[in-house]
Amino acid sequence: MTKQDANGHAVSGATPAALDHLETALHQLRCYIGDPVASVDAALAAAPAMAMGHLLKAWLHLLGTEPAGLAVAREAHGRALALSSTARERGHATAVGQLLEGHWRAAGRTLEDLSIEFPLDTLALQAGHQIDFFTGDSRMLHDRIARALPAWDRSITGYHAILGMLAFGLEETGRYARAEALGRQCVELQPRDGWGQHAVAHVLEMQNRRAEGVAWMRGNQPGWSEDSFFAVHNWWHLALFHLGQDQLDEVLTLLDGPICGAGSSVVLDMIDASALLWRLQLRGVDVGDRWRALAERWSPLATAANYAFNDMHAMMAFMGSGRAACAESLLQAQLAAMANDDDNAGFTREVGHAATRAIQAYAEGRYARAVQLLRPIRHIAHRFGGSHAQRDLIDLTLIEAARRGGQATLAQALLHERVSAQAA
Repeated sequence: MTKQDANGHAVSGATPAALDHLETALHQLRCYIGDPVASVDAALAAAPAMAMGHLLKAWLHLLGTEPAGLAVAREAHGRALALSSTARERGHATAVGQLLEGHWRAAGRTLEDLSIEFPLDTLALQAGHQIDFFTGDSRMLHDRIARALPAWDRSITGYHAILGMLAFGLEETGRYARAEALGRQCVELQPRDGWGQHAVAHVLEMQNRRAEGVAWMRGNQPGWSEDSFFAVHNWWHLALFHLGQDQLDEVLTLLDGPICGAGSSVVLDMIDASALLWRLQLRGVDVGDRWRALAERWSPLATAANYAFNDMHAMMAFMGSGRAACAESLLQAQLAAMANDDDNAGFTREVGHAATRAIQAYAEGRYARAVQLLRPIRHIAHRFGGSHAQRDLIDLTLIEAARRGGQATLAQALLHERVSAQAA
C-alpha cells in the first residue's frame, strides 16, 4: 500500500494511521522536540512494511553520534532493504548504509542528489544538513538548503525548518544579517523550532552581542527548552552569553541546573557540559568537583573513538577529573581509529588527535606543547566538525596556553586577531 506524505512524496507500505505517526516524528525531528523515536516506533507498529519508517528510525540513531545507536540503525536499515520502496526511499537507504560504514561525505553527497530531485523532502535536507555540520562543511550547510529554497513557501509543511537551516548555513559562512533575519522569521513561524532559535544565538555569539543574546534566549525560553532534546545546547548558548559578560554566578547556575543537573549521558549534552567547564577552567574559575560526575558519564565511551570531535571533549573531562587511565585509553583508541578506512580516520588524523593531545598537555601544565599542537590545526579545525562557536574552544585554549607558557607576544597577537574578528 502506498500513501503520500504531507509534502506529496509516495510512502510505500504506509497506512493512514502509520503515516500520521510518521508525520509526527518528522515534525518532532524538525523542531528537536518530544520523542520522535517513540513516534516512529508507533508508525512501524501500525505498518511494519513501511520502509520510510525504518529509515527514519535509522537516521534518528545515527545523527547523534552515539556509539550505541549504530546497532539499532543497522537493524533498521536491514529491515528497510528487505521491503518494497520508492526511488526516494532507496536513496535514503543508500545514504544510511554509507553512514553506517563511516563514510560521512559519501552519505552527504547521496543526500545532496536526493534533495536536488526531491527538494521538499525535509528529512533528506535535515539529515544532509547535520552531516554537513559533523563534517565541518560550512559552505554546504548553506548551499544544500539554498538549492531547495525556490521550491518552498510558507504553505508547505516544514517551511520554518528550511528557514532555520538556511539561517545556520548563512551564519557559518559569515553572512550574519540575513542569517539573523531568517532565523528570527523561523522562530516567529514556529516558536518550538530549536534549530532556528540556535541559529540566531550563533549570530549573536559571533558578533559578541552578549546582552542581546540573553534577551533572545530568555524571550522564547519555553519554546526552545520545554520537552526539547536540543535544550541543553541552547542552555549552553545562554550560558556563553552570560560568561561573555563575566556573570559567573549565572553560568554556574545554568551549569548545575539544566546543563548538567539531570546527569545526561547523551553525547551531545556531555559535549556542551565539557565545553562549558573547560571555558571556566581556562578563566581560572574553581569548578570544584563538577568534572568527576561528568567524567563518569564519559568513561564508557573512552575507547569508542567513532567521532574525533567527541574525543576532544571526553579528554577534557578525563583530565579535569584526573582520570589518566581513561585519557590514555582514549588516545590509544584514536590511534586504532586512524588506521580505519572511514572518514573519522581522516577527522582524527588531520585535527582530532592533535586537539585531544593538546587538551591533555594543557591540563598537565605542558603549555608550550599545547601551543605546538594547536597552532598547525587551528585553521583547519573545521575538518573534524562542529560550529565556529564550538571550535572557538581551540583558540581560547591556544591563547591561554601561550599566556601561561610565557609566550606573551603570541598571546597578545591572537587577542588582537580575536577582537578584529568579533567586530566583523
